[in-house]
Amino acid sequence: MDAFLAQAIAEAEAGLAEGGIPIGSVIVHQGKIIGRGHNRRVQKGSAILHGEMDALENGGRLAAEVYRQCVLYTTLSPCAMCSGAILLYRIPRVVVGENITFMGEEALLRSRGVDVEVLQEPRCIELMRDFIKTHSFLWNEDIGV
Repeated sequence: MDAFLAQAIAEAEAGLAEGGIPIGSVIVHQGKIIGRGHNRRVQKGSAILHGEMDALENGGRLAAEVYRQCVLYTTLSPCAMCSGAILLYRIPRVVVGENITFMGEEALLRSRGVDVEVLQEPRCIELMRDFIKTHSFLWNEDIGV
């Protein structure tokens, strides 16, 4: 397994242990994690703290050129909001753990020149399938259903 995706999975598992939605993300710049986070909508009562948004927030304010050299790893295909942030900061590459349980805005990202790689990592699929099965109300709330 990719070492950075493993760190995103660790974030997802931390979120689940906190009673949240198991989606994690890390942002990597020149081989080093500079931001990490997990979905904290439930824990923080937030409307926007998806895993990718939390990783961006925890990375702090960075120069535009830093984002343009980053890779964002996420356990689940990015939604419209997170994809918008990826495009806003011009992050050129996104590695997705899985898109079987949820297909986000990968086509949009690709149409705007972002290199999107989907790994279909079994642990990512398992985390989301189990969560959706046991917490469908929270999942539907998170994706706006």
